[in-house]
Amino acid sequence: MAEACDVLLRDGGIAHLRPLRPADREALHELVERSSERSAYLRFFTGGRATAHAHVDRITGDRYDGRALVAGLRDRLVAVAEYVPFDNGRADLGILLDDAVHGHGLGTLMLEHLAVDAAEHGVRELVAEVLAENQPMIKVLRDLGLTVHQRFESGTLHVSIAAEPTPGLLAAIEARDHEAGRASLARVLAPRSVAVIGASRNEAAVGHKVLRNLIDGGFCGPIHPVNPYATEIAGLACHATVPDGVDLVVVAVPARQVLQVARDCAAAGVAGLVVLSSGFAEAGQAGLESQLLMICRTAGMRLIGPNCLGVINTSAWLNASFLPHCPVRGCVALMSQSGAVGAALLERLDVSSFVSVGNKADVSGNDLLEYWEDDDDTDVIALYLESFGNPRKFARIARRVGRRKPVLLVKSGRGESGGRAVRSHTAAAATPDVAVDALTRAAGVIRLDSVHELIDTAKLLAQQPLPNGRRVAIVGNSGGPQAMAADACEQHGLTVPELPPGLLTARAAAALGNPVDLTADATATEIGVAVEALAACPDVDAVLIVYTPPFGDGLEETCRAIAGATKTAAKTVLACVAGHDDVIDGRVPTYAFPEQAVRALAQVVHYAEWRRLPGRPVPVPPRVEEGRAREIVQAWLKAHPDGGWLSPADTGRLLGCYGVTPVESIEVDGPEGAAAAAERLGLPVVLKATGPVHKSDVGGVRLNLATPDEVRRAYLDMAARLGPEMTGAIVQRMLSGGVEIIIGGVNYPAFGPLVMVGAGGVPADLLADRAFRVPPITDALDMVGELRCAPLLHGYRGSPPVDLSALVDQVVRVGRLLDDLPQVAELDLNPIIVTPEGAATVDARIRVAPCEKPPSPLLRRLR
Repeated sequence: MAEACDVLLRDGGIAHLRPLRPADREALHELVERSSERSAYLRFFTGGRATAHAHVDRITGDRYDGRALVAGLRDRLVAVAEYVPFDNGRADLGILLDDAVHGHGLGTLMLEHLAVDAAEHGVRELVAEVLAENQPMIKVLRDLGLTVHQRFESGTLHVSIAAEPTPGLLAAIEARDHEAGRASLARVLAPRSVAVIGASRNEAAVGHKVLRNLIDGGFCGPIHPVNPYATEIAGLACHATVPDGVDLVVVAVPARQVLQVARDCAAAGVAGLVVLSSGFAEAGQAGLESQLLMICRTAGMRLIGPNCLGVINTSAWLNASFLPHCPVRGCVALMSQSGAVGAALLERLDVSSFVSVGNKADVSGNDLLEYWEDDDDTDVIALYLESFGNPRKFARIARRVGRRKPVLLVKSGRGESGGRAVRSHTAAAATPDVAVDALTRAAGVIRLDSVHELIDTAKLLAQQPLPNGRRVAIVGNSGGPQAMAADACEQHGLTVPELPPGLLTARAAAALGNPVDLTADATATEIGVAVEALAACPDVDAVLIVYTPPFGDGLEETCRAIAGATKTAAKTVLACVAGHDDVIDGRVPTYAFPEQAVRALAQVVHYAEWRRLPGRPVPVPPRVEEGRAREIVQAWLKAHPDGGWLSPADTGRLLGCYGVTPVESIEVDGPEGAAAAAERLGLPVVLKATGPVHKSDVGGVRLNLATPDEVRRAYLDMAARLGPEMTGAIVQRMLSGGVEIIIGGVNYPAFGPLVMVGAGGVPADLLADRAFRVPPITDALDMVGELRCAPLLHGYRGSPPVDLSALVDQVVRVGRLLDDLPQVAELDLNPIIVTPEGAATVDARIRVAPCEKPPSPLLRRLR
């Protein structure tokens, strides 16, 4: 059974799931006693509680042969779910819930986990017998998202559920996950009441600043200062302890006092804590932070922080922070893992809400994306991250959210390197930052290099409609800056098209092409007329105004003219007003430099193009032998606990489980064996040394050997030059023609798998012609099409087109292998020879390493 984890329920509560233990017997008997006779009857039919108690003794005994999962809520065991294999690929399914948790989604959630676990252990069908009157259970089974067959007989419904995870299950899980995630933060980010523990009469103290911000910000609900040594602070009655039922508690006390404060809040039924206090993991006290999180999870409280600035929700008039300035209401939701960066962003952006997550012990960007997705006051989401908690979950949520609202990301640590003792071609190229780029690109996330770029792009997205294309009209009073803007457009993939004849007329215009230079003498009216005409032109997707004050009628008059000209414009309009980062009329963002404006526009154009792309289903390759593949990997790691490179035979067997078949090879350990293998395969052949990582770098590859004698001499020559490093060799039939491609992958323990395709062969590293994706891969054809060498695949200078579909199929299969087997640390198929007849893997290397199996991406869980 999967490892223990915390999960969100439909009402926002938190349950703890873990495998059943024999020591749970007493708690399960108590669960049966708490259950009503009706519940016992529906689960165990006429046997009722007596059968239930006997069943508890059986499943906690030594001979139990099923797999069971239990759920705890507020330190009490409230559910048990199980499946018991009884036939080839079939298992009985059962679940018992505490009456108090019915309707919270716990039963559905546990069945999701059981279904995924069953599929991973070879169970293809889960079978349940349900009384016809047990309509809630019947509805749960039908709505699970798996293929369900049912048969009614003698008052009992016989239900058969396919345990194979389906797109329907994933969609159902995502919908339930979203509902639970939003519910868990509703009382935290839009609270009805707030308490400040550590409120102080000292105006310089953090607790006092938070209290003052809540009052001055106009929060409408009850505000409770908590300080046992005061009766009144800032005109509000003080409490010795937190009152019962408060939604949000802001904690501003020393770290050593926080655990007891959290226990008091748990007893009072608080929904969420914002812990401003420092002195936790960032100060080397990870254990203290873990204890705090455990208290919150057990009590069902969400935790923001610790070591954070607080939270802000301008639509709820909530400023539960100690920031010195008052936030301005806008439509950008902002999360920052850095307090300093968050404070700087708040000074430049108008926000709907702001969350400083600090150490991010619990609430993360994933949770906030779920909340902001349906927030009517949020149009744009901006994130500053220093680390990903669950990057694959982030990608899945961000891809969905991005279809409705743009997600902007600045992630620090671009220079991070992945430390590996030995690197394949793929591992050397696929750094963690490349992985982040691939993940964000696939999810439609706008990744930016700096906080300044985030501000520029967020301003444009918040104030202007998305452009319909890349065509930009540039108009203004300064030829030089306009030329710089045009150059920047070309650099960023935007076009500056010729304008229709007669579209514009202007007094003393230097150029009425595009860019449109109205000269420094242009009046505000003339600029406004030109802008209005360009915004109405069907051959233009965006209008960039370039104005250098104080020429013409001056800054103030020109801005008024621009505001009037764009009031009804349906196009994207932005301006470069030299030296001024601002907004005209609350609608038209202005940038100090032309390149700055164009960079922001290019980001928005690329996002708009991604959003217009149709969603693509994940291609499912023919059935793979995942179970057998796991056995191969586990057997190797049992014999080699530290991991290492698989033997050629094991490599071939593992790839064969996923339908990737290397060219026929024969392993040999001497010159005579090599000659015999060559005759068996058919000459000419290739001889490759085993042992060195990059065989071609050390003379470990000999091509086109035409006779057995040539094979013998080649083996002896290699062995003499390589010495003990050469552990043997393989012989392969020589392939000629075709295009050499590399497919590879790496698995990062904290990030997950990354797949690469590129120009292959000996010059793979030299050419550095590569494309990357995070599996599951939905656009393998596009991935291959990004390569500079792609024209070779379609037929180049008289060469025939190759079987592109065979190459694409191999990419998808490798992605599936890496997704299924986290122990595969590195994989290189180099080269793959792609010909008109198909794709043949000539050389394959796989390195495995021990690792903890990550949770299935299907399953709902916190973090």
